[in-house]
Amino acid sequence: MHLRQFLIALALGLAPAAAWAQAGSVEPVFSPDEVRAHVEFLADDLLGGRDNGTQGFEIAARYVSSRFDAMGFKPGGTQGWYQPVNIADYVLDAGKPASITVGTKKFASGDDVLFGPSPLYGNETQTLTADAVFVGHGREADYAGVDATGKFVVALLGNPPGTAPGKLDKAAVAGRHGALGLIYLVTPDNLKGAFPWAQAVTYFQGPQTNWLDPDGFPKGENPGLKIGAYAKGAAADALFRDAPMTASQIYATLAAPGGTPGSFALKTRLTLQRTNIVTVKKSENVIGILPGSDPKLAHEYVVLSAHLDHEGTDPGLEGEDKIYNGAMDNAAGVATMLEAARAFVQSGKRPRRSILFVALTAEEDGLIGSEFLARYPVVGSGKVVADVNLDMPILLYDFRDVVAFGAEHSTLGPIVARAAAKMGVKLSPDPMPEEQLFLRSDHYSFVKAGVPSVFLVTGFENGGEKAFRDFLKTHYHKVSDDIRQPFDWQAGAKFAKINYLIAREIADAEQEPRWYQGNSFGERYAKDAPKAPRPAKDPGTAPGN
Repeated sequence: MHLRQFLIALALGLAPAAAWAQAGSVEPVFSPDEVRAHVEFLADDLLGGRDNGTQGFEIAARYVSSRFDAMGFKPGGTQGWYQPVNIADYVLDAGKPASITVGTKKFASGDDVLFGPSPLYGNETQTLTADAVFVGHGREADYAGVDATGKFVVALLGNPPGTAPGKLDKAAVAGRHGALGLIYLVTPDNLKGAFPWAQAVTYFQGPQTNWLDPDGFPKGENPGLKIGAYAKGAAADALFRDAPMTASQIYATLAAPGGTPGSFALKTRLTLQRTNIVTVKKSENVIGILPGSDPKLAHEYVVLSAHLDHEGTDPGLEGEDKIYNGAMDNAAGVATMLEAARAFVQSGKRPRRSILFVALTAEEDGLIGSEFLARYPVVGSGKVVADVNLDMPILLYDFRDVVAFGAEHSTLGPIVARAAAKMGVKLSPDPMPEEQLFLRSDHYSFVKAGVPSVFLVTGFENGGEKAFRDFLKTHYHKVSDDIRQPFDWQAGAKFAKINYLIAREIADAEQEPRWYQGNSFGERYAKDAPKAPRPAKDPGTAPGN
């Protein structure tokens, strides 16, 4: 059957949604078979591992949107059910090594200079020649007395003492002063600490993936610069030859208490050169909206998110199986989201706040789909008040507890605890704080947008720890993460019910979720938002912020 015919048949085979508000609300029934059916379809070999930009991902996206349609939801994307996301894969052309030429001396990238690739100048060689100025730490005040217009700016890597993380964007400052490009001076202390050179070379000279805004800028950021690089050692010495201070004198000044080098023009013209190889592919987030029933609260949105993508197919793998089906990661999360969505319809009772059900693209490439959605939230004049994220629940056992990474940071923690308690399930603290999982899934894109968020997984009790660790060791990001694993579909229905109860309470509560007072994430990303007093003890959550 042709793909288009298959999709039409799929859509026609779906049962239409029940009308809202039958004669009052009913208690929804959660179906293990529904969860199983979603996982079996999304993890089928037909979809080829659902890598973004592939036909397999497109089939998965059509499947999810057809379910939203059958449930009577409102299309939430900018193009029907879809929010298109342009994704760029880009890398430096190894056959044309990037370099900095200082006077007559050329330094190749990877030695004492380092470049990263850019999607802005694809498949062409950039060659830029100009004078340069040194601007110390690269703060606004450091530009006093120097003219950076049309020149390369050289600035110290890292923030000066007392500068909070995220408070100094050196590229943006350089762009405002008309700089052509920015070269970071990497000091010996940088090399010993936060910028180990060998690791940096591996990262920056490797392939990168990012989302592009409508103007083609990665992450929607346009500092106005054309190129950037890093310099150390002999390249740094060459940059500061015959200048008012040598590189060694700058390092010595920084080592002195309160030492800050001044700003000055450099003596030698520079030429920076690189060639990028860029491929842009198209993917999309799939979004369904369940409009809220309360006119006073319907403009507020609760997000239930789960990433739809996985690692695709690798023809170079040994053996017959070359497909990363991603059954647990994250067909199981999408199935949970879809079953929770079905429960809202079956209940016959619309939530007071609106709910955004989202199947996200390109999580595996660095939270790309969620970053794009957080930047362009598709809610018009409304506002997103919470995200409950579902990523790789281990549905292999009858779980007795759940972990909500981030529960201790906001009033979402008690909400999760109450929902779990209704089902005789406990909310446990993070069992692996060293993994920093709160920073590593799609919910964190919403956190950075100031939105209280949690990332929910099945817990470690009743054999959960062994199941979780065995999965990580044996199946995580391997071709064996497929439907042949011994899924417990009753556990899938149970997990969907907990998430439904969480979303229901958030959506129907009088007050939107709030960060706790003094919480580091709330203070950094939602500084001016109202905060909640931290309770003396949050049931089931870990201390700290």
